[in-house]
Amino acid sequence: ERAAEEKKSEAEEKKTEAQEVASLADEAAAPKESDAVAESPSESELKEPAAEEKKSEAEEKKTEAHEVASPADEAAAPEESDAVFDHVDPQKKALDELKELVQAALANNEFNPPPPTPPPPTVPAEEQPSIKEELEAAPAEAPAPVSVEERKPTSEELPKTSEAAPASVEGPLNPEVVEQPAAPVKEEPLPAPGQPAEEKAPEADDDGAKTVTAIEETVVPVAAPPPAAEEVPPVAEDSTKEPPEEYTAPAPAAPPEEVFIWGIPLVGDEKSDTILLKFLQARDFKVKDALAMLKDAVIWRKQFGIEALLEEDVGLPELDKVVYMHGVDKEGHPVCYNVYGEFHDKELYEKTFGDADKRRKFLKWRIQYLEKGIREQLDFTPGGISSMVQVTDLKNSPRIGKHRQVTKQAVTLLQDNYPEFIAKKVTHSIFHTHSSGLVLPYIAPEQVPVALGGLSKDDDRDFTAADAATDVSIKPSSKQTIEMPATEVRSEALGRQACVLVWELRVLGWEVSYGAEFTPSAEDGYTVIVHKTRKLAAVDEPVIKGSFKTGEPGKVVLSTDNPTSKKKLLLYRYKVKSCSESN
Repeated sequence: ERAAEEKKSEAEEKKTEAQEVASLADEAAAPKESDAVAESPSESELKEPAAEEKKSEAEEKKTEAHEVASPADEAAAPEESDAVFDHVDPQKKALDELKELVQAALANNEFNPPPPTPPPPTVPAEEQPSIKEELEAAPAEAPAPVSVEERKPTSEELPKTSEAAPASVEGPLNPEVVEQPAAPVKEEPLPAPGQPAEEKAPEADDDGAKTVTAIEETVVPVAAPPPAAEEVPPVAEDSTKEPPEEYTAPAPAAPPEEVFIWGIPLVGDEKSDTILLKFLQARDFKVKDALAMLKDAVIWRKQFGIEALLEEDVGLPELDKVVYMHGVDKEGHPVCYNVYGEFHDKELYEKTFGDADKRRKFLKWRIQYLEKGIREQLDFTPGGISSMVQVTDLKNSPRIGKHRQVTKQAVTLLQDNYPEFIAKKVTHSIFHTHSSGLVLPYIAPEQVPVALGGLSKDDDRDFTAADAATDVSIKPSSKQTIEMPATEVRSEALGRQACVLVWELRVLGWEVSYGAEFTPSAEDGYTVIVHKTRKLAAVDEPVIKGSFKTGEPGKVVLSTDNPTSKKKLLLYRYKVKSCSESN
């Protein structure tokens, strides 16, 4: 306390001296009021002319700089007619950004699925140690060293009441005292109950330091902890020493993987841009979203095993009449037909969707068929046909059943991993009634299968997909005639030959009357009935074929009569063939 008071008084004296010095310095620095008044007129008189001179010089320099800069600006400024505005295609910019991100992702091997989490190691029950063995194997823990301040004697260590020791006084003890043998305790008379032990107040030495009189205490001997093992300084490792046998050098970094999708590399090929553009279009040209979709698609293909699936024999040949590719649309896109009405056959339905394994097999077959169609039918070169048309016929298809889950899963996979592959979707459930022919605005009749309202079939000996068909509307309660010229065929080797006129027609909606006759070009010729007029019904063949052999020029006239109040659509085509070609 005395030392604290002395330090406090010294601090106050120093503070007072500092304040006095600061006040003297302020008085010396402050000018006298009379001097300031006397000096102010002369300084203002001197400063005003100098400021005016500097201001005039600055204005002159500014004027000169403006005069010099004006001609230079006029020479450098382009005329309005010479201005060129660079137009940056946002789609090309997005494609370039995506290509850079794909290259970086390939360098970092980011197109690989994450490694599977290893299962925890399992130990057989017979090899697992019992609780008793674990306790016996556990090393005995050495007692933690107890400091003198924290050490409190237990009831057993305390002296009995008959041999009570004098009360100890709280205070810091020298740890060295504990390590040394306890000095003999000097017997002193015990203080009366409730009377505290005497403490000697500290006395100050001449130099102001505090001297504390040692207070004797009754110290209970404490067992010293076992001596700690001597630390051995680490020995410097010899750099020439060979590493142990179990040491393995770190594996070198894997080279960038070359990733292919539908047989095309992601970068470095002219077809690669077409692939990347599909993912950009699917994500509205948001580059990061397109990259994420591309990564997910590549990883899914690896996990699903697409490349191995292409070589696998999945079977299910009976599904060839359910899903198949046939012809192209009017823009050249290949057309894929999905005729789910075939599953009206209960035996086929159960064979395809009867249990979970069969449904998984169907999903693999559907993905395999799509992958083969993409590689065989599509062209990813710039300007090529890189998408297809999907036609789905739901006539007689089951509405609910075991197929719903797997078909939804297939649709999800197609949307997530095959972006922009569908140029057009045509879903129709009344193809077999042929009342409207909604598919014909997109696909020419010669490209549509007969089973779905067109004229195309695989085993046709007279016509091919190259023979274009014509469609004509028959108004309600009206008659439509079609004239097909039958010209003679001449050959240098055979001379004049008889010709054969072949044709085929189809009326969507039926309920019309049909007839055909040949009218020769000669005025004295006779008209020949080729087909008597008859009513066409839904039970008849969907396509009517006819032919007429003639040795003279003329024409064949087809007549159709629509007595109903609905418009009908007539499809037909014809060609002239020689007798040899007809045979």
